[in-house]
Amino acid sequence: MQFSAILTSLALAGCAVSTFAAPAHAQGRDAARESARSDDTILDMAQAYKQRDRKRLAALLPQVRSHPLEPWAAYWELSARLDDASNTDIQDFLYRYSGTYQEDRLRAEWLQQLGRRGDWTSFQRELPAYRMNDERAIRCYSLQASYSTQGTDVASAVQDAWLPLKDADEACAGVAGQLLKDKKLPSHTAWLRARLGMENDRLRIATQAVGLLDADWVKTVNTIYLNPGKYLNDKLTALRPQTRELVSLALIRQAYLEPLEAATEVEKLRWKAQLTQEERSWIWGVIGKRAAQKLSDDAVGYFAKGQFQHMHEDHLVWAARAALRAGRWNVVQDAIAAMPDALRSDPTWVYWRARAQLQRANTDVARAEATRALEGIAGIKGFYEMLALEDLGQKVNAPARPSPLTPEEKDHARTNPGLMRALYAVQLGLRTEGVREWNYTTNLHSKGGMDDRGLLAAADLACKAEVWDRCINTSERTKGVIDLEQRFPMPFKAAVLARTQTIGLEPAYVYGLIRQESRFIMDAKSVVGAAGLMQVMPATARWTAKKIGLTDFQAHQITDRDTNIAIGTGYLKLVLDSFGGSMPMAAAAYNAGPGRPRLWRGQTGSPTVEAAIWAENVPFSETRDYVKKVLANTTLYAALITGQPQSLKARLGAVGPRDASTPEAGLELP
Repeated sequence: MQFSAILTSLALAGCAVSTFAAPAHAQGRDAARESARSDDTILDMAQAYKQRDRKRLAALLPQVRSHPLEPWAAYWELSARLDDASNTDIQDFLYRYSGTYQEDRLRAEWLQQLGRRGDWTSFQRELPAYRMNDERAIRCYSLQASYSTQGTDVASAVQDAWLPLKDADEACAGVAGQLLKDKKLPSHTAWLRARLGMENDRLRIATQAVGLLDADWVKTVNTIYLNPGKYLNDKLTALRPQTRELVSLALIRQAYLEPLEAATEVEKLRWKAQLTQEERSWIWGVIGKRAAQKLSDDAVGYFAKGQFQHMHEDHLVWAARAALRAGRWNVVQDAIAAMPDALRSDPTWVYWRARAQLQRANTDVARAEATRALEGIAGIKGFYEMLALEDLGQKVNAPARPSPLTPEEKDHARTNPGLMRALYAVQLGLRTEGVREWNYTTNLHSKGGMDDRGLLAAADLACKAEVWDRCINTSERTKGVIDLEQRFPMPFKAAVLARTQTIGLEPAYVYGLIRQESRFIMDAKSVVGAAGLMQVMPATARWTAKKIGLTDFQAHQITDRDTNIAIGTGYLKLVLDSFGGSMPMAAAAYNAGPGRPRLWRGQTGSPTVEAAIWAENVPFSETRDYVKKVLANTTLYAALITGQPQSLKARLGAVGPRDASTPEAGLELP
């Protein structure tokens, strides 16, 4: 590829040893060998860092001085011994690698270490030089520093930082605990945190939050988690301290496990009398959410037993989804109206609120208001933006490309040390490190990140290097311009078109799926074992290979480009046919397995709904997001491939129970 030569030149420039007496070609061979040895040393250091082998890191570091990835090597060596490093060592590193991602990454680690130590003087001295500002732990330590040294009122900021955390966090819990102890933060905040932990099956979150109030209550929380019904049926429960809050946790845990049982339990007179309206509403929110995730027709009724103003935003989202599925547009409106401003302004809920308004509008003024809301989000940037565009009577078209990049703009990207180092790391096999440095360079190195032209130039650099995930993700960040060919590239076009034509599959659908699955990374592997461009699971690959006639298939071939495309497209075609050509259901099946969409479509008597409503109600967040993105991708790829206006709605169609009079197809699909 074109960029390989540039990267090789960069390596040689860093590692070459001048020998004036040697012939030029001999110097070139020596430099290449030296470069390869240095690359191997870098890879050895990366492995040593994973193992926290300090001695090996220290021994290898002198061998990679002047290597293009020297900042990474130096970072690994110092990070591995940061707990014991002297202030001089740290300051020397920060000075030597000033302006790099590695400098900022090490400073972030050091700030967290200073925060854990409670060294607020050193922490506040270093904090202004920290550029990324994306570590929540450092944000919480910063709040604790301000509170501890200046007595600043940080209660609201701490609550905003602590409550949304998906895992137990020592930094935010530490400052929250201090504020709770000093009566600066209400105990209700800790109980809210515990509720969120319990309803999301995160016991450590619940025990940590309750432990900040009273360590003796942690044992009870553990008991509730293991058997909420036993706790609620214990006759002594009503006599114990903090009964209300602990009963709420027990009912929430019961709702997570068995929403129907919780719905019966919460109606008992003793809990009605003891719990507040806020607590009862939250519990009904959890019951409704869990019922909605099980696609129960009772979900809307459960939500109605509480009050939206007392529910968490997750409850409101599921209330709106359940109401969409039930065709209760008034409830859709009410649930969205109760959402926080930031959530309500998301295109998802702007769209559905406008749709609800149009369904219920009985005046021109109301219809005009809903139309303005759709106009505010209509475009091609996402699933709901495209739906809004079509609701306004337009089709999805590829926009005109931005003006070509100038040589100066391209040179600016080509000479950016962070971008070059990132691409070198990716080429060497250090993808994680390369991606982190690339993202930092484009997004965080300077306040606000690169401007649109800078992003286009960086994306162009990644495209030419065939690092497709950075090409796509970087181009997607532009705000004022859209280069659709950058955002939706078509690598391996001849192979994809030939294969799709052979089996009768729309190439845009295949490209839309690959873009979401792997971002065109041929050796991509998921945590569950899916591999290659189309992220095929090993068992699925073996089954499909036999089905399509690849009798000599071997497991190691799954990351081979043509083999992966053949197996992935073959499986997709079989899935699509088994669901009667429904692209949304086939996409869901590809992501979550074919058995789940069969359940999610509903049984005889369940409603047939537009596929956008069906997709929004998919219980798994990953699959829900996947279906929407694959279908949006497909529509835009079709616009690029055909040069013709496209309809997302036409590809979505409707989803409902299968015709019970016909045999169910594809039951053997893995």
